Amino acid sequence: MSEKGAIIELLALLKLGRDTELNEQLEEMAVQDIAEAISQLDDESERLKLLMSLQQERRTDTFSYLPHSLQREMLVSLDDRDSRKILHELVPDDRTAFLENLDAEELEGFLKLLAPEDLKQSLKLLGYPEESIGRLMTPRFVSVRPQWTVARALDHIRHEANRGETVNFVFVTDNRGRLLDAVKLKDFILARQDAKVETLMDEEYYSVQASADREEAVQVIQHYDINTLAVTDKNGMMLGIVTVDDIMDVAEQETTEDFHKLGATGNVNISIREASPAFLYRKRIGWLMILVLVNLVSGLSIAMFEDAIEAVIALVFFLPLIIASSGNAGSQSATLMVRALAIGDVDTKDWLRLWGKEFSVALALGLTMGLAVSVIGAWRGGPDLAVQLAMVVGFAMLAVVIMGAMIGMLLPFLLQRFNMDPATASTPLITSVADVVGILIYFSIASAILSLPSPLS
Repeated sequence: MSEKGAIIELLALLKLGRDTELNEQLEEMAVQDIAEAISQLDDESERLKLLMSLQQERRTDTFSYLPHSLQREMLVSLDDRDSRKILHELVPDDRTAFLENLDAEELEGFLKLLAPEDLKQSLKLLGYPEESIGRLMTPRFVSVRPQWTVARALDHIRHEANRGETVNFVFVTDNRGRLLDAVKLKDFILARQDAKVETLMDEEYYSVQASADREEAVQVIQHYDINTLAVTDKNGMMLGIVTVDDIMDVAEQETTEDFHKLGATGNVNISIREASPAFLYRKRIGWLMILVLVNLVSGLSIAMFEDAIEAVIALVFFLPLIIASSGNAGSQSATLMVRALAIGDVDTKDWLRLWGKEFSVALALGLTMGLAVSVIGAWRGGPDLAVQLAMVVGFAMLAVVIMGAMIGMLLPFLLQRFNMDPATASTPLITSVADVVGILIYFSIASAILSLPSPLS
């Protein structure tokens, strides 16, 4: 049965009250699919019934795949004993991800449910900066010593298996906890039992500091194609690990955040299905008001050239075309640069080389588009203004395409230089700025070639 079919059948059994068949279906389903089924239910009592029908171990695993807003609602609805048990059994990184999305009052209430050891661990992870790898890592990992034999190391791994979230890599640390190496489990299995761990070490391992931005972990895991990454402090002491499943979640969140910023909205960190109209209004109104002000400047720019427009009314025909082309060129450049910066394909120091490349591309694009619209300009100009109007729209198109591309290319680098997210260079913002400058360029060229009155003269 397909995943979708299993979820539909599960919900049907729940609605019909066929508990025996419901429990059998739950045993056969993956916890991810059960979490999806719970998310589709609108009735709170039905959601709780489905969750509490699971065995304790699968209950916690299922809970970890629920949206954070739904996790909060369900924990509030459960009694303290059940809530405390779920929070205790969550792996530390999942528990931290839940807690960091709470407001201060709710956070205090849930922290009171934690056992002393869990509380200490959670407060330590929450103490790292937001968006840092420290908040993403789990402190559960298995490590061995270089002077141990392989047999002793494997016994230790078996004994500590429940502590580690993964044992695909065996981390080698010294007696003080400083990371020395990460050895594949396969190498331990194939090695002689009496060989020393140090004979398996090649000291080729990858790690990140806990204070670094989590995007760095995404880039390291993607670049080196590994599934587990060590996290250390600035002195190389091993603190925890991040795994590829966590990184996939981060990559999705960062991509979603960039899309929201490119569309000039605040970060919508919950499902659109769950978001209230008031929440969506707050996330969108700020940027829209800023763009209203920028577009007012566009209107004022056009008003400055009223006399020129009255003298040659044909100029209005090309105005939407000119300003749209400048914004489109800027949006293309910004999208390419923001994405390249986000995935680490380029760095701030590359701006000059990329500026030269983008300028040459924009020049070619502008020449092509300028020649195309100059033909239309000659037609609209008629017998008297054919050559002049063709020159106006041709040169204006060339200039605004180059200008838009330069703004779209340089603004993300400028934002990153000042430690701001390059994705803040949103498409609507760049389009609006390019519109204003494009209007000024267009009418200035028209005034010069056609000898029209200009406020700039």
